[in-house]
Amino acid sequence: MKGLVIRRAAADEIAACAALYARVLAETFTWVRPDRLPTAQDFIADALEEDVYLAATETRLCGIAAFHAPSNFLHSLFVAERGQGVGKRLLDHVCAQADGPVSLKVQAANLRAEAFYRREGFRVLARGEDPPPGLPWIKMVR
Repeated sequence: MKGLVIRRAAADEIAACAALYARVLAETFTWVRPDRLPTAQDFIADALEEDVYLAATETRLCGIAAFHAPSNFLHSLFVAERGQGVGKRLLDHVCAQADGPVSLKVQAANLRAEAFYRREGFRVLARGEDPPPGLPWIKMVR
């Protein structure tokens, strides 16, 4: 995508990142009841302990990634328009910040995300399920 910049989000940009997160989550996580989806407020609370990166052009926010650096854990990666390389660029940027292997969890029903991470060199480390009424997840590492 032309003119795309990846950088750490400024404090006054976290709310816009949270809004993108909540919107894309609601659009894509169709297997989760809407009242059980994490919210923009959840993202903002998590951002207090995470590094939030954004992908943006001069005119719009295209994607976000939240990374817990102490554990090298990619907590979230969401893009507004899939298939344009934004996710890969965000992922590459986050992995370049890590001081070791990066891990993440993807919901087992999120086949598109799992395929993306596999293409990017991640391998399955474990499988599990969140506490009831939990959803199955896959932990991956690269």
